[in-house]
Amino acid sequence: MGKDNEAMTTKKPSRNANVLPGRIHQLRAELAHKIAFFIGSSERLITEIPGLLLSRRTAPTAPTSATYEPSLAVVAQGRKRATLAGTTFIFDPSRYLLTSLDLPVICNVFEASEEMPYLCFVLKLEMPTVRELLSREEVHAPEPASDSPAMATGETTAELLDACCRLVDLLHTSQDIPFLSGLVQREIIYRILRGPEGARLRAIATLGDESHRTAKAIAWVRTNYAKPLRVEDLAKMAAMGVSTLHHHFRALTAMSPLQYQKQLRLQAARERMLMDGLDAASAAFEVGYESASQFNREYSRFFGQPPRRDIQALRSPGAMPLEPAGNRASAM
Repeated sequence: MGKDNEAMTTKKPSRNANVLPGRIHQLRAELAHKIAFFIGSSERLITEIPGLLLSRRTAPTAPTSATYEPSLAVVAQGRKRATLAGTTFIFDPSRYLLTSLDLPVICNVFEASEEMPYLCFVLKLEMPTVRELLSREEVHAPEPASDSPAMATGETTAELLDACCRLVDLLHTSQDIPFLSGLVQREIIYRILRGPEGARLRAIATLGDESHRTAKAIAWVRTNYAKPLRVEDLAKMAAMGVSTLHHHFRALTAMSPLQYQKQLRLQAARERMLMDGLDAASAAFEVGYESASQFNREYSRFFGQPPRRDIQALRSPGAMPLEPAGNRASAM
């Protein structure tokens, strides 16, 4: 499975150390109750609040490919994992997941039941808002480590839970959403930036920083994954040398530009076959492959079996449920 982020975490004094444990427990229970109230029996709810999605699962799900966009996932109940190029990040009621770039992952809910469903609050992060907060003198985000990826887990503090609860509460008074939701979202981003996990978010949002320039190149590949990719052209776009781009691209995504493009293509092809009924050859050409045999080889290597057999297995009556359709952060 690769490295587990929990095993790599150095134990530090909790930022919740001075908060009564009962307060943390109370806020988690409040957030779970609020998510359950609004989502009902659905698996996900795209709310009236811009960028806010609520997610629910009543059973573990099969590992599936997805692309997580810049977002914050706060789990109120249950547990989920996301694996990025061999490193597994586990997020649960005690640790949130922060994603600072579009990143292709393999993910699944592994703790959920009818009695205790997986309940998650997912907030899309807008980089202009992050930059606006960073321009204020009182917001001091730590410097990122040069080799830290654009995905991390962090401690879910009482302050963060409280802000999440207040944002969900606005769904009771839709007339307040246009004015108040932006204020609460700024507070949530502020809480993230003040912690150690906000360092990479700061670097990616900061204009002129190498992480920011690499992020522009990553965004181009994400949008144009079906087009031919020349790393030399990508380096020019990022105003970097090829080797420098390779280094920063791998540091942020844990893979090279071509590996990143390949994962996006394979994920998109799988979704086209599963959701739209395309055959393997048609899906391969739609996502940019020129050779069906090459597509079959790379698909089998990545997903463990040939396209046709994989899709049949996913559709079989005994198969574990998959995440909701769509390969954006809504898959959380």
